[in-house]
Amino acid sequence: MSRNLKLGKPVILMIILTYSTLFAQQTPPAPSPSQWLEFPVIMRQNISAGKTPVGTKVEAKLIAATLVGTVVIPQGATLSGEVTESAARAAAEPSRLAIRMESAAWKNGSTPVKVYLTAWYYPMATLPNQDLSYQPPDAARSPKNWNGAGTYPDPNNPASQPFPGRDNGQEPNTTPSPSSNISKHRVPLKNIDSTSQTDGAITLLSTHMNIKLDKVTTYVLASGDLMPRK
Repeated sequence: MSRNLKLGKPVILMIILTYSTLFAQQTPPAPSPSQWLEFPVIMRQNISAGKTPVGTKVEAKLIAATLVGTVVIPQGATLSGEVTESAARAAAEPSRLAIRMESAAWKNGSTPVKVYLTAWYYPMATLPNQDLSYQPPDAARSPKNWNGAGTYPDPNNPASQPFPGRDNGQEPNTTPSPSSNISKHRVPLKNIDSTSQTDGAITLLSTHMNIKLDKVTTYVLASGDLMPRK
C-alpha cells in the first residue's frame, strides 16, 4: 500500500532555507579590499602598450617582504607572469595594458600568486635638506679636515671623526635597500584609470597617452582593484 507524501508550504520553505544555508557555508566570501595582497615591485623590462605583444612573459623584483597566507615572500623575490592585454591609444579608443603575475620565486622557495598590475606606484621619497651652514673657525676649516658629513672633525669628539673605513681606503657600504628610497604611501599613476573584471583581472586605461612601464619606477601589483570608486 503506497501513500502520497504531501508537503505543506512551511515544510518546503524550510527545505529551501536549509539548502541555501549549506550552499552559503561552502562558498567562501570574496575578499574585502583590506584583505587584498599588494606587492611593490620594479619591472625587469620596459613595457609599452601596443608595442609589447599579448602573451609576452614578464618579471618583476619584489622590493619589500610580503606575507601571503603563512608564507613570507622575501625582498628580492622574482614575480613572473605575462601581458594579458596590450593596445595603443587610437582616435576613439584608450590605450590599454594588463599584466597578470602567477608565481613568486626566491633562493629557497616559491609559491603561486595571482596578482595584477594596478594604477598605483610609490614615488621617490623626499629627503630633508642637509644644513651645511656651520663652519668652525680658523685652521680647523681646512679642506683636509672636511669629513664629508657636513661637519669638521673635533679631536675631542669621536662622533665627529670621518666615516668608518675612509682612512684605510675602504668605502663604507652606503648602497640603500630598494625600499629605503621610496615613499611610504602609494599614489595613483597620473592620467591612468583602471577597470576590473569579476574574476579580479585589472586593465589599465589612458585616453591621454600610450601606457608605458619602465625599470626604475616602483609599481604596485595587487589581487584586486585599488582605485577608488567614483
